[in-house]
Amino acid sequence: MKIVGVGASNKMLTEEAISAIKSAPVIYGSKRAITIASSHIQSETHEIDFKHLDEIPDDAVVLSTGDPMLSGLGTLLKGEVIPGISSLQLACARLKIDLTSITPITAHGRDIEESKKIILDEITRKKQLFILPDPKKFGPIEISETLLKAGYERPITVLENLGYENERIIHGTTKNPPEPKTLLYVIVVE
Repeated sequence: MKIVGVGASNKMLTEEAISAIKSAPVIYGSKRAITIASSHIQSETHEIDFKHLDEIPDDAVVLSTGDPMLSGLGTLLKGEVIPGISSLQLACARLKIDLTSITPITAHGRDIEESKKIILDEITRKKQLFILPDPKKFGPIEISETLLKAGYERPITVLENLGYENERIIHGTTKNPPEPKTLLYVIVVE
């Protein structure tokens, strides 16, 4: 099995990823991952049912959006991992932030109280935060409220649709948080 990072958009596919996709006997992935790689797919595709990951055949290529090791399928499946360009890398490039100065945190699909605790633990270390939010439950407003309650007023940036034509960067603060217009976004707290 190969777990292939398809990047944040179709413009972000690496040559190694394209080669693995083209030679795959069968491909599994989310609808978005399959769409990103669609121009290179030459075999049958199946949308992943996350409840049945253990049923994916050993010869499959599994597509993971962004990089499989950033809150992705690379941590859940056994097999060779082919990295992709992550939203973390894109966000840091767009905002000119050194990757070694930022802490990635995922709140997507995670316990909200645990996510709040991790955010507060990291902000006390004076780190910049890259957050994969849970767009419907724990976005910039909830993150800002968490930080303000703990006494932290900080710049906060929402980066929407990274890598796409309609990419948008919205700056704000924890007192006046930016409001995303899509569910495909990440957050940076400085």
